[in-house]
Amino acid sequence: MSAVTIWTLDWVPERPRGFVRDLRLRWACEETGRAYAVRTVRFDDRATNHLDRQPFGQVPFLDDGEVKLFESGAGLLRLARTGDALMPADAAGAAETTQWTIAALNSIEMVTVPWWFLTVSGRPDAGMTGWMKARLDGIEAILEKRDWLAANRFTVADLLMADVLRVPEVRAFGDRPASEAYVARVTERPAFRKAYADQIAFYKAADEARAGQG
Repeated sequence: MSAVTIWTLDWVPERPRGFVRDLRLRWACEETGRAYAVRTVRFDDRATNHLDRQPFGQVPFLDDGEVKLFESGAGLLRLARTGDALMPADAAGAAETTQWTIAALNSIEMVTVPWWFLTVSGRPDAGMTGWMKARLDGIEAILEKRDWLAANRFTVADLLMADVLRVPEVRAFGDRPASEAYVARVTERPAFRKAYADQIAFYKAADEARAGQG
C-alpha cells in the first residue's frame, strides 16, 4: 500500500505542540503500519494560504492517492477502513466504532474545545462548564463499565476519544477516575508515543529552521 501524505503547519507556537491535529493522523498511521510523509503549509498566513485544499483554512488534511480529505475525523475513518487494526471487519463492530468516533467529535469535542478556549482566554464560560460537566459525566459512566468504546477492543474511536480527553485542562476538570485511567492507558500505546514524539521533534526542527533564517 502506498504512503499517504499528511499536511500540517510548518510551525506553531509552543503551547499547541503535541495537540495539533495532524497528530491524530500520524497516530493512526503508526497503529495501522501505514507509511506516511508530512508536508506543510505556512503558519504565517494559514487562514488563507490553502483554501483550495481546506475551505476553512485549518489542518490537517490527508492525501491518499485519489482520495483527498480535510477534517481529522474524515482522515481517521479513511485510514481506519484500509485494514482492521482500527476498524473491526464485522458490520456491527464497524458501525459501533463509527458511532463512537462521531460521538467523540460531536458530543464531546464540540463542548470541550469552546470551553477550553473560553477558559484559557479568561472569559466567562457562558454556561459551558455545566454543559461540559454533563458530557464528561456521561463518558465517565460509560468508561466505568468498559475498557474500550466499541467491539471490546481498541479502535479508531478510542484513538479519537482519548485525544479529545487528554487535553490537560479537560483531564483536570472534576474527579473522573475511569476517564483518567482510559486516557493513560490509550496514550501509553507505542503508536501514540511515537506519533507524539515525532510531532514534537518536527516543531523543534522548525524552530531551528526559523532561527537560521533570522
